[in-house]
Amino acid sequence: MSQIASRTVIRDLYNVRLRPADDAPSPLTDEEEQRFRAVLFSELGNTIADRGWARFPAYTPEDRRRLVEVAHRLTEHWGRRVIVEAEDHCRLLLRLAGAEVEAEAVPDALPRHL
Repeated sequence: MSQIASRTVIRDLYNVRLRPADDAPSPLTDEEEQRFRAVLFSELGNTIADRGWARFPAYTPEDRRRLVEVAHRLTEHWGRRVIVEAEDHCRLLLRLAGAEVEAEAVPDALPRHL
């Protein structure tokens, strides 16, 4: 019985990967990183253009850096300042300067399938 249990544990651990340290480079390749930022730019940009703001999860420092970079790109693209604010330790708010944010709880900016 113990041999079966030990094989199961070993088999279950084959797909386990260590998480990078906070200062470690992104696990994405350069091309993947560019595509992901392009999607964020497009989807968050559309959401911000529609309602003036968007909330998005940011669990790691790398996530936060991406969102800040996207906000800078949107500012340059539109010629209007996009402000980034931390709402809590795992979510950022991107909004146009002067835009009012609804107080009610809203879903994340991107659809779940992305």
